[in-house]
Amino acid sequence: GKKIAFLATDRFEQVELTQPWDEIKAAGATVELVSIKSGEIYGTNHDEPADKFKVDKLVTDVKAEDYDGLVLPGGVSNPDTLRTNEDAIKFIRDFFKQKKPVAAICHGPWTLVEADVVRGRKVTSWPSIKTDLKNAGALWEDSEVVTDQGLVTSRKPDDLDAFCKKAIEEFAEGKHERQAA
Repeated sequence: GKKIAFLATDRFEQVELTQPWDEIKAAGATVELVSIKSGEIYGTNHDEPADKFKVDKLVTDVKAEDYDGLVLPGGVSNPDTLRTNEDAIKFIRDFFKQKKPVAAICHGPWTLVEADVVRGRKVTSWPSIKTDLKNAGALWEDSEVVTDQGLVTSRKPDDLDAFCKKAIEEFAEGKHERQAA
């Protein structure tokens, strides 16, 4: 019965969107693809173009209040583009202000650095953004999945089973009173 937003733009790692999307939907949630551009966005399989996906809503037309949780897929270009978009960063930050669960995988946590929501939190990510996360005050660890007060992070596509399971659990729990922006 939860409503979960997936925030992405072109060149997201496709499996990091599709597997959580399918599993979260199968668990009974409504899922919506939110983006900084309308129409369609396309995924990648590593650095090769993959499928196109219809955007449900523009980030400028939604609010964190509209959702019970947020998923941030990786891919290198996707979060790098999102972190330069003020509307996307405000959308992400508002989930933390409202103490709602957020799940980010691979390079997805890059956007959390820009939103300034990782200080003092345990996280993991793709190894190449470890230093960025640490410089932003995160407590980085090399683990399959890390959860800290409603924030779920994972390193790579191989971690998707654990990532999806933990994200669904956090979304089901709802708000985390100790979570802060």
